[in-house]
Amino acid sequence: MRMTGNDRTPTPTDSRYRTLLDVSSAMVEQPTVKAVVRSFRRVLSSSCRLHGAHLYVLGSNEESLHLLEFDREADAPAIKIGTKISRIGEVARVLEDLEPVFLPDVSQEMFKHPDLAPFAPESVGRPTYMFPVSTFQQRYGILVVTKDRGQEFVTEDVELLRSLASHVAVALECALARDSAELYQRQVVKERDRLRLLLEINNHIVSKLDINELFRSASASIRTYFRNDFTGFWLIDKQSNHLECIVLDFPSGKGSLTAVLKSELSDTDHGRLRAHVPELLSVEEIEMLPAGIVERLKAESIASMAIAPMSTAGRPLGLITMGSRRPNNFGQEDLDLLSQISNQIALAVDNAIAYGRVTEARDRLEEERLYLESEIRSEYSFEDIVGKSAALRKVLDQIAIVAPTGSTVLLHGETGTGKELFARAIHNRSPRRERTFVRLNCAAIPSGLVESELFGHEKGAFTGALIQKRGRFELADHGSLFLDEIGDISLDLQPKLLRALQEQEFERLGSTRTIQVDVRLIAATHRDLQSMIRNNQFREDLFYRLNVFPIEIPPLRERREDISLLVHYFVLRASRQMQKRIRSVPKQAMDALANADWPGNIRELENFIERCVILTPGEELNVPRAGLKRAATRSVASGAATFEQAERQVIIDALKAASGKISGRGGAAERLGLKRTTLQNKMRKLDVSRDDYSA
Repeated sequence: MRMTGNDRTPTPTDSRYRTLLDVSSAMVEQPTVKAVVRSFRRVLSSSCRLHGAHLYVLGSNEESLHLLEFDREADAPAIKIGTKISRIGEVARVLEDLEPVFLPDVSQEMFKHPDLAPFAPESVGRPTYMFPVSTFQQRYGILVVTKDRGQEFVTEDVELLRSLASHVAVALECALARDSAELYQRQVVKERDRLRLLLEINNHIVSKLDINELFRSASASIRTYFRNDFTGFWLIDKQSNHLECIVLDFPSGKGSLTAVLKSELSDTDHGRLRAHVPELLSVEEIEMLPAGIVERLKAESIASMAIAPMSTAGRPLGLITMGSRRPNNFGQEDLDLLSQISNQIALAVDNAIAYGRVTEARDRLEEERLYLESEIRSEYSFEDIVGKSAALRKVLDQIAIVAPTGSTVLLHGETGTGKELFARAIHNRSPRRERTFVRLNCAAIPSGLVESELFGHEKGAFTGALIQKRGRFELADHGSLFLDEIGDISLDLQPKLLRALQEQEFERLGSTRTIQVDVRLIAATHRDLQSMIRNNQFREDLFYRLNVFPIEIPPLRERREDISLLVHYFVLRASRQMQKRIRSVPKQAMDALANADWPGNIRELENFIERCVILTPGEELNVPRAGLKRAATRSVASGAATFEQAERQVIIDALKAASGKISGRGGAAERLGLKRTTLQNKMRKLDVSRDDYSA
């Protein structure tokens, strides 16, 4: 009977080939070398029964090996992954000769290795083979295969296991190559992200002139890369010796860190900043910070920090801080990168500081230029003093005498007499005429803001002080400062003004730095300052400092011969502005104008003439006589009383009705429907004293 190929009985060689094919298939199916090793006993169960298989891989120094993976019976010694053995004895022989080594009793070899010695008693009598795991180019380690007591390795088993060890070496080589490629790819991605971050920071530096905008943009880029919770940019304030947080980027913060936006610097802190040594702070190191800072960092659950100083040419400028709620979130590579960023930003900060100095000087010149232009465009100039009366000539003679000196001048006169014109005349005839003439109406500004207007303020000095501002004294340096309505300055501010006039120095609001100036003061008022002194509303020493050279400005009713000249001047100017051709003023109209009382003085005359020009359709000025008569009637009926006099009388009557009581139930403030403070301010402004209502 003839047998076909399909009926042939399998030989041992066929079984080994089948097993090798199964192992190759298993390696293809398993994703990692560890998975391949873990399937050893299952794949070999049909041809070779094993008690255990252990894969040891050489370390980087090739002097020791560690256990990478195993596949063993439940009763085998519980040797852990990572257990190390030395390259000695039979282990060394396998790696050097690249030939299998048979151990009749593996326990004898285990006693040579400290990490395996405790497991040796459990392995007594177990036969073991050690196979080299290597390729043509590289030795990777050894494969240790153990059988149970009483079992033997036959020649077919050894050949099969040698082939399997070669397969494992190839798989291990592929796995290491894949791991190396993945590691390289991660490094490339990380380097790409690092360079991208540095490029972003550089772009921010180039495109952001404002340092605050630069910090905000840089913090967003830093947060994207480092995945940190907060970023802080700190600069040194040399004047206050404080480290001030300019920008704190903490989107998920609870606000606890806002209380530590300023920190005083010690000599040790200065030394560390000059040394430019970046730091990593763990939870334990954060605990060593000042108690107030630690408390607020704990409130925000900050568990790790990175700090990089900013400095240029050995000069410390500040630092960058990063914080994270995850422990050990930052490593040395992160710190090195943050240090690079700090170097980039430090150059930008140094340039910004230099730019700020240049900008400050430029802005100062620009402010003076704009102020001068606005003054030039003003409706008044020295040439606008019109008249030839004796009263006016007397004032001009006094101006000619005092103008060349640097003495303080006090102009006194009724409202509307043109005190500012005479102040300009003094400045224009003085050696300071090439410098700035600065004016301030003390009555036109709320009392709380007068100090800021006079002396300036620093950024953050009070609510709403968003930028630094230079005061009128600084603008008028080496020029003239005209303070109109000087009698309206509050008692609290008068000593500071006196000091500024006497010492020619002051401090801005919110600053301790003393500023020296050279300013000539020209003051003006319509009030009776000596009466205010008697009522404790004006300081006597300040009055004497202002009253060096007093000039009395005459009202219009005392210089009636100038009225016709002023009428023609105002008619000409107003008609030009309105593009009209008014050539004459009727004689009767001019006589009426010259004989009017003009309680508002030149200002009232000017406004009345402007109304006349508006009402004039032809070439002859149309003067509404009824307007002049009503003004005269009001003047006679009120006994030349002004609105302020009427208001003063109402307040006095209310105080008398309240028996002198200002606030509270039935007080004058309640009767007038005013706040207590408003009534007191009006009383000071209108010179209402106790003598006026206590009688």
